[in-house]
Amino acid sequence: MEQMLENLGGRVFAVAAPVLSEHPGRCMHLKVKMREWIAEYREAAGALDCEAIDGDAVVLLRTQDLLNLTHPWLRPHSLALFLQTAMRGMHVHLLPDVTFTMAPSVLNTVPHVRFKAEALHRERLRKMHQKLGIHLVNGADGREHWYGCSKMTARCFGTVLDDMPSYLYAGRWTPPCCMHALRSTTRHVIAELEAAGVRYWLEGGSLLGAARHGDIIPWDYDVDVGIYLEDVNKHLLLQHAASDAVEDEQGFLWEKAREGDFYRVHYSHTNRLHVDLWPFFPHNGLMIRESWIKSHPQDRAFPESFLLPLGKLGFAGIQANVPNNHRQFLELKFGRGVIENPQFPNPAKLRFF
Repeated sequence: MEQMLENLGGRVFAVAAPVLSEHPGRCMHLKVKMREWIAEYREAAGALDCEAIDGDAVVLLRTQDLLNLTHPWLRPHSLALFLQTAMRGMHVHLLPDVTFTMAPSVLNTVPHVRFKAEALHRERLRKMHQKLGIHLVNGADGREHWYGCSKMTARCFGTVLDDMPSYLYAGRWTPPCCMHALRSTTRHVIAELEAAGVRYWLEGGSLLGAARHGDIIPWDYDVDVGIYLEDVNKHLLLQHAASDAVEDEQGFLWEKAREGDFYRVHYSHTNRLHVDLWPFFPHNGLMIRESWIKSHPQDRAFPESFLLPLGKLGFAGIQANVPNNHRQFLELKFGRGVIENPQFPNPAKLRFF
């Protein structure tokens, strides 16, 4: 114990010693990306200074350092402890030559008790990660562990006001689980449109994301796709959605949007992350709509020549249709230099940092 005390101080907020067990404590590197809602673990072979301890260990730290954490008693204790200290850039020092022993637990040999303990641990993990705002954990073994929303739950953020989701005000980007839902919905919708012969192209901020990131904009909360109005009847789900919401075989919900003359495809009935389908029709060489969204300055007519022929760009893990001169198209809609100069959806509310 004296040796452990001697090593406390500076960036070393805690000292750990392995317990002689099936899984003795070892150093792990841990990086918490709060903006992206992600925690990443990687092996720290041979290292004695790191951000986390994996396995059984005795951990010594000052009482005041523990109480200074936002959630000092959050369980599972060691995981919650190291996640919070990694956020603050603190390290733990491992003393491999100092070891402790642990008496075997008789309870772990009873299958029913072990099953209940494992279920309780999984629930505590879920609650802990959500409490700390971590929705995806990338393990050192390459596996992903998700703790955010799913097809069976509501999305991670509430009503979007003035085109600004709440997470942007907290300095964070779209949660990875929400981004996963948007990508899945996008791939599903585009596959459906292509199979039915519906002409489509990426619109607005989604086209901007494809041009700038090769994907959805990291802080975006929906996907915009333009379609030819005359092609709506080619797709059975779009026909049905014009009068009533319909759920397809994969659990995606198709409906006519309440806000105007366009369609919306949700990730599920419960999770309303969505792709908006905007019907356009040609008139005197321009692509126009039956109605426009006044709060969206980029919502304007454009020459049909941008769609004859269509181009391709990477987006949501696939190659999606885009206007043939996407830079000129985007600058017509948003202004010069829009690809090189990122902005949040409503710069009047919050400027890009």
